[in-house]
Amino acid sequence: MPDALDRAAAPTRDARAEPPGGFGAKDSAGESAGAPDVLGRALADARSPRVPALSPYVPERPFPWSGPGLPLSDGNRRQTDAAAAFGGPRRKAAAGARTDSAAVGAAPIRHDAPLDLARLLRLSLAAPAGSSGRLRPVPSAGALHPVRAHLLVGPGCSLPPGRYAYDPHTHRAHPRGPAPAGVPAGALAVLTAAASRTVAHYGHRAWPLLLLDAGHAAAALAQAGPPTADVLVCLDADGALLSAAAGLPRTPARHNEWPAAELEPPLAAVWFMPSGGSVWTIDPLSAWATRARASAPVRAPGPPIARPRELGDAQSLLCLLAQAPARPAGTWYSASRPEGVTGETLTTRRSAPPDDLSRPPERELLASVLTTARTASPAGPDWTVVTGGAAPALYTAGREGPGLRLRAHGDARPTLAHWAARQTWIGTTGAVLLAHGCPDDAPPAEVRIGHLAAGYAIGLAQTHATALGLRSRPIGSWQQADLGAALGEAPGRDWVVHGLALGAPPAKATTPPATRTATPPASRTATAPAAPTAAPRVTRPTPHPTAPPAPGTTARTTPPGEEERP
Repeated sequence: MPDALDRAAAPTRDARAEPPGGFGAKDSAGESAGAPDVLGRALADARSPRVPALSPYVPERPFPWSGPGLPLSDGNRRQTDAAAAFGGPRRKAAAGARTDSAAVGAAPIRHDAPLDLARLLRLSLAAPAGSSGRLRPVPSAGALHPVRAHLLVGPGCSLPPGRYAYDPHTHRAHPRGPAPAGVPAGALAVLTAAASRTVAHYGHRAWPLLLLDAGHAAAALAQAGPPTADVLVCLDADGALLSAAAGLPRTPARHNEWPAAELEPPLAAVWFMPSGGSVWTIDPLSAWATRARASAPVRAPGPPIARPRELGDAQSLLCLLAQAPARPAGTWYSASRPEGVTGETLTTRRSAPPDDLSRPPERELLASVLTTARTASPAGPDWTVVTGGAAPALYTAGREGPGLRLRAHGDARPTLAHWAARQTWIGTTGAVLLAHGCPDDAPPAEVRIGHLAAGYAIGLAQTHATALGLRSRPIGSWQQADLGAALGEAPGRDWVVHGLALGAPPAKATTPPATRTATPPASRTATAPAAPTAAPRVTRPTPHPTAPPAPGTTARTTPPGEEERP
């Protein structure tokens, strides 16, 4: 994802009015007091060109649970072949697999269980052994990785039943309590967001990036699910239910009950259910929430955790967005894995350097990636593909089946570069996939689902692009990116939420370097997408940015994520 603008010291904004009792307060009807007004101002602020103020650097906090945890090492087992992992026959459940809810740690870790959590987490959230922990299978804004996974393990898994907190640095599961009686087989992962480092890096623009990161983490987990499990994803469950299921204090009270642990608003859940099992008629989160109390983390050494104002604002906004009184149990839908994705695809996927993204992908490949993004979530945003090359244009999905349908002529990439924190390399990238929607007056549920679903879909799309041989790079930070207004529609109704830069692999060298250097530019654009033969629905050109960069600012040329702090 993109970095923030090059930062100089900037004045902080004026104090914003809070509802009585704070951002988490509720009125007599149970709704968050002042939620639309607070959220509307936060959306406008995150989308504004205001540069984040400098903040004190926040190092990653030590994992707060005591004890060494259970190692999730694959041991000396050979890495599973990609074909066997995703395309081969399903593994049979191990005979005599432990199914009771004995005390956590009483049974050894079993790698022959139907659901091998060690492998699932290694392909999704784990930091590579011996690394700094920044380059992982799942992308993250600034490579900060704020999303944490709390594992709710039932029968049929490689870990004994119980609640665990997963540490991606050590690839260990920290026991946090036994499983309630009667929980379903399989495992649940409740995803929370520890916001401090992301807020220190991105300031008032952090909270949308935290939602996108949670969506990416859900996508990484869903794609790593084995063929022996059905994977379901939930992006709209009530935060109080998610906290109770994970054995965490309700978020407003956590700072008082666990003063040494960072606040982690829960945002999403992924459920791995054994294939072919009996239909589960009770929602899994409620089953796990029957015993909400869990072992508390130990008090961390050093001074108490401070909450700077912007961090408190971001945490309060996430808590507000996590409230879902209409559908507290959430909506579960089946996750899909793009065709051709293997275990190697998941572990080797990386954000490409901007210089590797300049060649336009083939039209058919773009249509395939667009289809993956569109079908990822039934409640997701709208989608548009922006292309460069000989015939630059904007495309949406075809009305019938796969394909691209022209939305507008013209080169929108310079505009996108201006909107995306003036990252000039976007102006020359081969194509950009855009998730857009989330109007100015969107209610909290729409803001939450729109961002989580955009991160989830871009996560699937990037993996699919990798499987197709394309280069890609997520783009998460957008300012003044009113796509609808740029195309002559009503302003404030159709904002860019997330993006994915796409490029074809570099052409294979067939001539000496000196000859290649002399090749005229026309020959390098010969593979650009051709103009569609069908009559376009919209042919108005896409406007270029009307406002030049602010005086004194410089274009960022360093690939996003190269530094943890500007």
